[in-house]
Amino acid sequence: MKRRLALAVATAATLTTVLSGCSALDTALDCVRTADAIATSVGNLQQAVSNASNDPTQIEESLTSISAELDNLENTTDNADLSKAVDDLSKGVETVRTAVRNGDTTPDITPITNAAGEVTKVCTPG
Repeated sequence: MKRRLALAVATAATLTTVLSGCSALDTALDCVRTADAIATSVGNLQQAVSNASNDPTQIEESLTSISAELDNLENTTDNADLSKAVDDLSKGVETVRTAVRNGDTTPDITPITNAAGEVTKVCTPG
């Protein structure tokens, strides 16, 4: 009985942490889904940048997808780590977007990949 109670308390504590990190979203699962969608878009961005043709259209499409997913996390301000990751990701997207519009077909996307990793880390339960 004590083990079950301890497990229930530990599970509730973990769930509370995840939910508090994503309180502006309907559920913690939405946070995980959004992080997964961002990760997919970042993967597409990596492919577009490393593609032999370096098609700026594909890069822009990936950036637009990331921006759209960020809208799901923008109002999540009760978790400082998530807010910082969202801000960093937004800034990275705008920096890369500006570079591409200025003719850079192989922009440095490291800030985007790092920030996307932080979003995943915060949204994914331990």
